[in-house]
Amino acid sequence: MQRKPLSSSTGTKILIAVSGLALYAFLIFHLAGNLTVFGGAEIFNAYSHKLLGLGFLVYVIEFGLAAIFLLHIYKAVTNFANNRKARPDRYAAKPAPLTSRRPGAGSKKSVASSTMIYTGTIVILFVIIHLKGLKFGPYYEAAEPGVRDLYRLEMEHFGNPLTVAFYVLSMAVIGFHIWHGFWSAFQSLGLGNSRFTPKLVTAAKALSLLIAGGFAIIPIFIYLQVLAGG
Repeated sequence: MQRKPLSSSTGTKILIAVSGLALYAFLIFHLAGNLTVFGGAEIFNAYSHKLLGLGFLVYVIEFGLAAIFLLHIYKAVTNFANNRKARPDRYAAKPAPLTSRRPGAGSKKSVASSTMIYTGTIVILFVIIHLKGLKFGPYYEAAEPGVRDLYRLEMEHFGNPLTVAFYVLSMAVIGFHIWHGFWSAFQSLGLGNSRFTPKLVTAAKALSLLIAGGFAIIPIFIYLQVLAGG
């Protein structure tokens, strides 16, 4: 019986790539919004309130993001399981060091590629904890009626140094995950070659550093604000 195109090995990799790039785009948009916290309570709460003002569209977007995220997880786990079945001697060879080979030349095996399933698992745990603490955290109302005071919630949430440490470490792992995921997604889509891939790797490093660093600096900034009594 012939397998459906999207259930094949190639189809699975394409779905992982497309869903991963969609999530990557979301992270950039989400970071841009979260950085408004540097403008203070009024600006940050106004931004979040404007998003909620989209009404039913917010739920549509959230449902779409959840579907993409779950598809990405399912296909990544499926791909990992299939690779393990196809290579029963997987422990015979150790992955090459992270920088021992130029991506796109010869074997693409690296620490990043070999640990994607594990860093991905940490990403899932982080998302669950993040949503529980912030999106579904306590509801505070701002001075303006009907506006949720998310700024106050973030100040409380990141007033704990252990929480800040957890977020910063999680961002390091997420940065590592999306770095490899970004350029390998283009390869899965057939857009990588010996000349283009090294440029993709460089771009992936820069973008992932900006994204992970941008998210990591927010809890640090808020914690320093709390310490300063702001």
